[in-house]
Formats: sequence, structure tokens, C-alpha cells
Amino acid sequence: MKKVELLAPAGNYDALLGAVNAGADAVYLGGEQYGARAYADNFSRDEIISGIRLAHIYHKKIYLTINTLVKERELEGLYDFLLPFYEAGLDGVIIQDLGVLAYVRRYFPGLELHASTQMTLTGSEGVSFLKEYGVSRVVPARELSLEEIKNLKETGVEVEIFIHGAMCYCYSGQCLFSSILGGRSGNRGRCAQPCRLPYEINGGKECFPLSMRDMCTIDLLPELIESGVDSFKIEGRMKKPSYVAGVTAIYRKYIDQYYEKGSIHVSAQDRQLLSCLYIRSKIGDGYFHRHNGREMLTLESPAYSETDPGILTEIADRYVHVPEKVPVDAQIELCSGKPAKLSLRAKEAVITCEGEVVQEAQKQPLQREKIEQQIRKMGASLLKVQDIKVKTQAQVFLPIGAINELRRKTVLAMEDKLIAAPSREAVPYDPYVRPQRQRLQKRPEGESLRKPLEVCVSAWDQFDQIIDRGLYRIYLDSRLFLEKETLQKKLSLKKGNTQIYGSTPYIVREKDDKTLFDVKDAYKEQLIQGVLIRNLESLAILKDSIAKKDLELDYGVYAWNHEALDLLSGKASGICLPVELNKGEWEELITYGKQKMRLSAVVYGRLPMMITANCLQKTSDGCCGKSGTVMLKDRYGKEFPVYHDCRHCYNIVYNSVPLSLHRAFSEELQEALHCRLDFTLETAKECLKVTEYFQKISVQYEDPFYSEYTTGHYKRGVE
Repeated sequence: MKKVELLAPAGNYDALLGAVNAGADAVYLGGEQYGARAYADNFSRDEIISGIRLAHIYHKKIYLTINTLVKERELEGLYDFLLPFYEAGLDGVIIQDLGVLAYVRRYFPGLELHASTQMTLTGSEGVSFLKEYGVSRVVPARELSLEEIKNLKETGVEVEIFIHGAMCYCYSGQCLFSSILGGRSGNRGRCAQPCRLPYEINGGKECFPLSMRDMCTIDLLPELIESGVDSFKIEGRMKKPSYVAGVTAIYRKYIDQYYEKGSIHVSAQDRQLLSCLYIRSKIGDGYFHRHNGREMLTLESPAYSETDPGILTEIADRYVHVPEKVPVDAQIELCSGKPAKLSLRAKEAVITCEGEVVQEAQKQPLQREKIEQQIRKMGASLLKVQDIKVKTQAQVFLPIGAINELRRKTVLAMEDKLIAAPSREAVPYDPYVRPQRQRLQKRPEGESLRKPLEVCVSAWDQFDQIIDRGLYRIYLDSRLFLEKETLQKKLSLKKGNTQIYGSTPYIVREKDDKTLFDVKDAYKEQLIQGVLIRNLESLAILKDSIAKKDLELDYGVYAWNHEALDLLSGKASGICLPVELNKGEWEELITYGKQKMRLSAVVYGRLPMMITANCLQKTSDGCCGKSGTVMLKDRYGKEFPVYHDCRHCYNIVYNSVPLSLHRAFSEELQEALHCRLDFTLETAKECLKVTEYFQKISVQYEDPFYSEYTTGHYKRGVE
């Protein structure tokens, strides 16, 4: 039975030392760029290279996080950032951005590609899709059950799961809460954690309904090991070295105990230690055996439990230091007229290096004791001389500096041999010549709309109001495929050339396959002309049964750079631009992408800020089994509508006000993009009124009839 890997976090070099000493098989860490923990200490270039060498000498692995979405202009720096780590023997990279995935695969062959949990992988089809692009390991959504995780193993791709630490309320990679409210994007490693703040649900008592309990799965270790999962991951790159070392040591102990005895018995002392090491006041065991529930939340307080400083000091003293050095035996030969030779042996590994030519002593010959003294000076090396043999003639001389240089040379060669870095070369960088950005052009005053509007509806009464408005395309939300007879009746009444597209759910799990089959059937029966894809799982399932020309990707299938556009253009004909990019960044994508794909943008609608497995309706009043809306109110009185979709069993937390790019639409966007209105909770009459307003300002601008809205990131973007 292959032994499961224990993967520990490291936010700085001390945490790396603690993880290695405490028994981690691998460590994941971030550099000064491209990582999803922008506020961690993170590692300098030299620290990462040193960390790789240290880890490999002790037969550990290092994985580097490049788990953010990468803007176009940032992509060009990725080669120089990654090259020294690749050459030093980096074992793998953890990636969110599809463009980065394609880029790293092209330039750094042989480097393991791991799909981050930020990719929101929820099923085996999505995993198989990424396997085609070189992914060898996936970190699936934390919301998956153990049975769903087991099914992922059938793809032949390694599976890594979180077993301990903080939990997000939203499906990772789908959270825009911090981004939309404060400009700090979770997709860029800068989440401000609004989920840890107090809210009211439907005017009830203030509590912390979005604050998940921290995960602790020590008691689940036997069944998690038996599931065949390849790697157990501890969360915590923002946490102190003592946390990393303490938690890693305990999980190491009980993983080993299971392999030795076939069972585990967790001591009360170890339970107590886990419960007080930077963990919230209440803990849970995650989603492995439940879909949601208020018992998974810290409703009263998200605060951390107090940790005894004495315990932290004890852990630090035990683990946070340079590991015990690797013992080697040394032999030095000094014969007059011949190069000095130094050999080092560590078990089966032997290295011999030559130095300067040994001279015959004119005055003061080298003393054996002095030679031994210089050879034993290992300094910062991870080797220590255990036994030493000196073979020398009586009257020889070699400068002390020459002995030291020979020692350094031989030690470095031995470390290289122990590290056994893979023999590989990066593909020479072919600089991408970015086309000059074409700025959005102002619409000539009085000129009519170039591209008719597109609208997404979530209810049939919305559809009824706008079907005769001369729209180019209408997208039907996935919930409208529940009643096939209604679908057939409504679509049979359609007049004109308006295209009708279906939409996939925001999240697709195994239980949601029927919805996708319904969408496929509607397409085959020509009730709809295409499909809006909202996640990788849906794309993987539908790409072979829906013509490429009829597949459109929503903004949640992220394309922040030309590499991502290239990859996705082979699977779909169109894509909606990311809502977290600003005007200038849109212009860069438009300049490159307009020849590749049909480009669109949302210019009106309440943006989904969270897609969650947990349910606010169930948290407040219990599961009612019927889809509907609850209101979430923050400390400032802002109300966020939350739609609980009981067909797919997820919640959508919408912004308190709609996005509205009316002026930009009127003046510049309609010339370059297909523009879309997203209707969610609006009444049918509101949908009609908004549609008529945007059609009107396509010719002549006037202020909107509504006063509350946001322009999102169109002007500011995210850091």
C-alpha cells in the first residue's frame, strides 16, 4: 500500500524547518509573487532555493504556489520568477490560472502540475479535462464528500485533500465578496475575510453565519487513508512555525501508527494540543460526511482559542531549528606533486574532488590535527564529518585556503548527489510580443446599437417580458430546465431571430448530472441553440455533445490573460470577460482575444459574491426543501439577497446593489463587446424597464431611473 503524503504549509523559513523536523513528507510555500497568501511572510528567491536543497537532502518535496489569477502584464515575469527554482529541482507547482497552467507546461517540462482548490474542481470529468493539459494532481473543492473524492481517483490523477485548518464558507475560487466590497480579491491572495464578520439573517439575532469551524480530522485518519487519497494537506501558510510543527508532528504520529497497527488511538494530550494550536473555538471534520449544517459554523464567535505561550516555546525548541545534519565519513589524500583529494561517503553515496597540487614543505609542514580541523569545519552545510582519515606524507604543504576551498567544493558536490536533482532544462523563453493595446472607441453620437443586447433570465415571467424586445440572445438559468413541458411550451412561442441558450448550474456535483442531461436534450431537440458554461466540470461533460460554436463560457471560467484565452478558444466559441478586471485590462484581452473568441461582458446585474454548499435558510430556520430567498444584513445595514437553490443544493449570495456599467455601455463597450444584462431577483416589470433603458441609451445616453448601483471593478480593478 502506497503511503499517503503528509503535506505541511510554510509561510517563512522557520516554518519550513519546523515542518521538516516534525515529519512532513512535503512542504508547500509561496514566493514573493503569484501566491494566494499575499500577506504571509513568504520566501525570497534565495530562501526558496535553500529550502529546496534542504528538503531534498532529507528526502522531502517542495511545492510552490502559483495559485492566483494572473493578469496579462504579469505573465511576462513568470519565466524569470520560476526558472531558478526549476533549475534547483523544484518538485511541483500549485496552479489556479489556466493560462499559467499552459505556460508552465510549455516552458518547464517535467515539473509536476497540481491544480489548486481555487480551480473549484467538483467531479471526475473536470479532473480528466485538466489531465489532458498535464495536471498530475488535483486539490478538489473542500465541499466534496469522501465518496465523491474516491471517485476522482478513477481518473488516474493524484488527489490531495485538506485535513486540518481554516475553512472557507464559499467554494474556493468562486468568492468575490472581499473583492467587490473592498477591492481585496481572494483570487489574488488578498481576501479580507468578510465571512468572519457578524450578520443578521432575515432580521434575526446578529451572529456569524458565514464563519466555518476549523477542520480537524485526526479521528478520520483511518478511513481517509483507506480512501486511497495521495496527499493530506494542512492549511496554514499565514500561521506561526509552532503551529506548523505541532500540527504536523501529531498527524505524522497517527498516520504512522495506522500503518504500523491498522488503527489509531488519539491521546487526550494530543487532542488538547490540536485544539489549542491557533484553531477557532469550535472545530469540525469538514464536508466528508455532510453536505452542510449549522453544526459546521462558529455562530457565536470566530475567535481563536488561547494558546499557552509555554507550549509554543516548547514546540519551537523541539522542532524549529536546522535539522540534524547528515553524517559523512571523510578521507583526504595529500601527496607531494599531486592534486589534493577529498572523498566524502554518506551510506552508498561517494564523492571525490581534487584541489590544488600539494607542495613539499619548505619550512612548516601541515600537521594532521590541523588538516582534520579544517575538514570538520562544515559551517552552514547540512553535512557533518563523523569519521575522518588523513593520508599524507610527512613533509607536505597546502595553503589553508586551498584546503577550505577543496572542502567547500566537495561538500557542495555531496549535497548535490544527495539531492539528486532531476536532469532537466527549461525551454528557452520565446518572448510574447504583446500587440499595442487598442483602446475602446467612443460611439459616434446618434449612431444606433451595433450589437443587440443579450439577457440572462432566472424566471419565466422575466422571459415573457423581454422575449419580444429584439434581443440577440437570451440565456435561461439552469433552474428553468426543471419542467420540460413548460420549457417546450415557452420556447415554441418564441418569434424572431433571438437565440435561446441554456445555462449550467454554478456548481456541478455528481448529483447534478441530470440537469446537464436536460440541457443536452434541449439542445438536441433544438429548443435551445447553445449553452452558457459556468464551470470546468460542465465544460468537460458537454464539450463532446454540444458543438464548439454553440458553447459560451461565463466569467467564472477565468481567462485573465492571452494564454488562458488560447487554451479555452479550443473548447468554446465565446467567453465573458472577468468581472474583477478594469477597463484597461479588458482592453488588453479584447485586443488579443477578438480574433480568437466572441467576447462579451456583463453590464448590468447583481453579481454572485459567493456560491456556497452551506445554506443560510437551513442555518436560520432549517431546511424547507423549496428554493427561495433570505436576506443577509451586515453591520452597516446593507442587505445581501441570498438565493437558496434547493435543486442543486447551493446558495448564491448576491451583492446588495446591481453592477451597472450604463455609461460605459452607452459610450464605448457596445462597440467592442456583446453586452449582457443578468436578471436574478428582479421582478418581470423591472427586467423590462432595465432592458428598455439599455436599448435606449445605446443611441443616446441618459441617466438611469435607478439610483443604487456599483460600477464594480471597471475603473479600479483589483491589486
